[in-house]
Amino acid sequence: MHSTYYAEAQKLAQKEFRRCTAAGQHPYPPALDAFVTADRFSGGIDLGIASIPMEFIVGTRSAGRTNAFARNFMPLLPVGSEFSSKWQSLCQAHLDIGIRDPIKVYEYMNRYYVEEGNKRVSVLRFFGAESVDAHVTRVLPEVRSDPETEMYFELIDFYRVSRTNYIEFTKPGSCARLQQLLGKSAGELWSDDDRANFRAAYYCFRQAYEARGGRQLSSTVGDALLAYLEVYGYQDLRQKTDQQLKKSVAHVWEEITLQQESPSIDVKLAPEEEKSEGLLAKVLPKAEKPMKVAFIHDKDPDLSGWTFGHELGRQHVQRVFGDKIETAAYFNALDADPLDVIHEAIADGNTVIFTTSPRLLPASLRAAVDDPKLTILNCSLNMSHRYIRTYYARMYEAKFIAGVMAGSLAGGDDVGYICDYPIYGQVAGINAFALGVQSINPRAKVRLEWSSVGGLGSAMERLAGQGVRLISSQDLARLRDSGHTPFGLAIVTENGTVNLARPVWQWGVYYETILRRIQDKTFQSEADRSAKALNYYWGMSAGVVEMRYSDKLPAATRKMAEFLGRSFRAGMCEPFRGPLYDQSGHPVAVRDQTLSPEQIIDMTWLNENVVGAIPAWGELDETARLTVGIAGIMTSKQEN
Repeated sequence: MHSTYYAEAQKLAQKEFRRCTAAGQHPYPPALDAFVTADRFSGGIDLGIASIPMEFIVGTRSAGRTNAFARNFMPLLPVGSEFSSKWQSLCQAHLDIGIRDPIKVYEYMNRYYVEEGNKRVSVLRFFGAESVDAHVTRVLPEVRSDPETEMYFELIDFYRVSRTNYIEFTKPGSCARLQQLLGKSAGELWSDDDRANFRAAYYCFRQAYEARGGRQLSSTVGDALLAYLEVYGYQDLRQKTDQQLKKSVAHVWEEITLQQESPSIDVKLAPEEEKSEGLLAKVLPKAEKPMKVAFIHDKDPDLSGWTFGHELGRQHVQRVFGDKIETAAYFNALDADPLDVIHEAIADGNTVIFTTSPRLLPASLRAAVDDPKLTILNCSLNMSHRYIRTYYARMYEAKFIAGVMAGSLAGGDDVGYICDYPIYGQVAGINAFALGVQSINPRAKVRLEWSSVGGLGSAMERLAGQGVRLISSQDLARLRDSGHTPFGLAIVTENGTVNLARPVWQWGVYYETILRRIQDKTFQSEADRSAKALNYYWGMSAGVVEMRYSDKLPAATRKMAEFLGRSFRAGMCEPFRGPLYDQSGHPVAVRDQTLSPEQIIDMTWLNENVVGAIPAWGELDETARLTVGIAGIMTSKQEN
């Protein structure tokens, strides 16, 4: 009987051997000492006895007897050999009482290499075991800046708190995001119940994922699980039956398959050319019902300049489209469950929904997954979701112009910059302003403060304490806020604040352009041509960002600023063109190298002339934490 098992295992080995040979791969299990130096072994870390995933066992500690196994650890040596007899004896022991003695392995880059117990691994793998007990020694790689090594050290940190070694990801920051989605703070230790509950939920999800065809994807189960949790949450996962879970996985399958795209986001820097109507459509226009469009906000326009700006945008499109559309506004969505507000808008007949805050993204995504016929867009940046699109403006273009103006007016003084939240897009604004200052006044420093750390008034006081009078602050006035006076580029004097120029978000133009694209079907064709998440990141060339100038701005400075504005609109100005250096003097871009849109969006570094830092999670106020938890750059979000 056991010789039959061995013969079956040997056939699996021969099949794997032929596959590897045909693919030009090494057909035997790789030996760790072939690519890890001896000093790395001597510095190994003893992790003790742990249950390790069988699928992560990939090789052996040394070359030794590796030619006895194919790459899948199935036996290659002939039936009747001493090796086959020992393998069959182990097989008998496994069937009688189970293999109990732990094997001995070395762990390197989240993969395991066997020093003692190769045949035990072979037998257990033949019978489909998911894990095996092992005495584990961790061998650390050299510290490098490549994504693979970065991900590995994130997994090490995650293991310290969770003692979980069977989940892996392909994107940096995923471990911290999982910890957050499970409702835990950074560094919070898992209890035994936490580990048991998560393990059960993970393997239930994995079963549903693989039943759907997950093994055909290049992304991992962990990537897919994150995509699922972003939509439904952890408690939902734990409460679903197997059949319910399979249906939910099917609903979010586009989100899951998106995870294998690298990068997963397709950044649209300008509107594509609209489709022209045919002659027949012009002569015999269709009599269609008005498109119903909802704008859902997290705050009230009387109290929030951000919401007020979007409300002006809604009013603009209502005027422009007339009776072809009907718009409705829903305010203070976070006072209750925002998903209920979205459902209310749907019940009111709205088929296009704009949610104007990153804090409304989770509810927007859930609604879009539940009803794929809806068109939902969220005002945020760098969000990798297939079921909704995001939109944001390249405000850094205006910030660069403001920086040039500040540099020309500063003389021998430093200038200030007040930023709201450390979210995607904001660091680009800081650096663009700093580069603008540097381009015309190389000695001037940019003193950075954050209004989300102690409030705007406190940020102003901190700059005043450093002798800074010329400040780039809020992009728009905060209504009914006693500290709203300085906005845009302003000089603080003894007699008050003098506003010189301000960037303007032209939300009406943005919404008008998007709605026209929905009407002429260009919007849908974009999705049909791309397998990635679509992020609109339009700027001055699309008319969604402008600079407005005060009469108190010197004429020569204004002339220079207007020239730069025309350059941006013509696509001829590139603020992030090398050489560029961060605060430590390390090069970010070499001469004549221009950063890609993805590099601009993902910025976590600050330019060499910036004095200040990106705030830690604990320094932020409550509103900022809610926003950063969803759309924050990784250095702030990871401290959650």
